[in-house]
Amino acid sequence: MPFLKTSSLVTIDRHIVEEGAMHPEATGELTRLLRDLTLALRIVAHDVRRAGLNDVLGLTDDVNSHGERVKRLDIHANDVIFRAMERGGHLCVMASEEVEDLMHIPQQYPKGKYVLVFDPLDGSSNIDVNVSIGTIFSVYKRLESERTDAGTLDDVLQPGYRQVVAGYAMYGSSTQLVYTSGNGVDVFTFDPTIGEFLLTFEKLRIPQRGKIYSVNSGNAHKWPQGIRDYVTHLLKPSADGLRPYSLRYVGTMVADIHRTLHYGGVFMYPQDATMPKGKLRLVYEVNPMAFIIEQAGGKASDGQGRVLDIVPTSLHQRVPCYMGSFDDVCEVEQFLVNGEQS
Repeated sequence: MPFLKTSSLVTIDRHIVEEGAMHPEATGELTRLLRDLTLALRIVAHDVRRAGLNDVLGLTDDVNSHGERVKRLDIHANDVIFRAMERGGHLCVMASEEVEDLMHIPQQYPKGKYVLVFDPLDGSSNIDVNVSIGTIFSVYKRLESERTDAGTLDDVLQPGYRQVVAGYAMYGSSTQLVYTSGNGVDVFTFDPTIGEFLLTFEKLRIPQRGKIYSVNSGNAHKWPQGIRDYVTHLLKPSADGLRPYSLRYVGTMVADIHRTLHYGGVFMYPQDATMPKGKLRLVYEVNPMAFIIEQAGGKASDGQGRVLDIVPTSLHQRVPCYMGSFDDVCEVEQFLVNGEQS
């Protein structure tokens, strides 16, 4: 796969401005919001690269809202993003996977018409062993855009189809930023020598079907019967050469979804006997990734229907997750239906 799949040299700032120009009614507020956010991501990327030297690896004595021990770098990334976004006047409220309640804009700063939700460091269990991690984010319009007071819980708990922008940054061998504003999916790679994200893949499309599945197979004994049957099916050679599939699982959603976007296949985090509602968080992880997958021509499901149609009922709600190539996800859904009927 070539490194560059774009016809011109474009920075992310230029790209954001050009996309904004496609909407004559735009005020430029979203453009400025995204510039603030990409600044935060540059800072987090720099600090991730120097994490070992800066002594910000390892665990704190705190636990987050999910009962998980918090990595020091998680706390730092959460703080960087909040401080980069709090005073711009574009947001009315924020919510983070690392914080139990809403993150309100300080009283002294103006409030805007947008909502930001984010997972500051996805894949934190991989931090200490130098495996790719990332930041996931999405932006919504507040329910009553003319208001200038603090945002509310209802402003955050919107179905995913209302997302204005969604994306992720992946901190690996290079730092890449993948985002959509509803006009396809574009991929940017950070060039540290000039301090810019440069467009490297334009209007990325996921293959209609792949040959890779991504799932934590250590949980297989707890899966629903339909998922067990599906994985058995994937591993059985077929006469048409479409199977067997290969298993690839990093354990960082950003990395697993990034590979799936490029090569196709299916990413799964099913419900199981110990987590009947799944593990991944609808607001911070699943909705942003589902928006990206759909914008790339793929499909995202909770096993019963479209993820983006789910109306969240709580900030940290969990859902089962199946997303990737359109044909593969349709096949997963059918196996789930058959498993329930058997």
